[in-house]
Amino acid sequence: MSDTGKLRLRCPDCGSTLVIDQSTGEVLFHKPSKEAPAGGKDFDQLLAGLDQERADAEEVFSREVEALKDRERLLEEKFKEAVERAADEPDDKPPPRPFDFD
Repeated sequence: MSDTGKLRLRCPDCGSTLVIDQSTGEVLFHKPSKEAPAGGKDFDQLLAGLDQERADAEEVFSREVEALKDRERLLEEKFKEAVERAADEPDDKPPPRPFDFD
């Protein structure tokens, strides 16, 4: 700790250096560590993760395609029902005029 109201800290996780203002608590300076952070993944783990993400994306895509096919069928059935209902209930009266709402 220095006399100017600043704290100099070292992060225990990544080893980076932080300079923090004591009065405001804001980070004034951040210097990353030169060494690689511990606990990183190797190439094989990253590649396996990408394969899993690709499989998950393909599964979501196939589900959405099936939902879209089903959606089209449902919309077609709703349209047919509306057409039948419109044919059964003829609308003989004229539409309301905007002046009638006052």
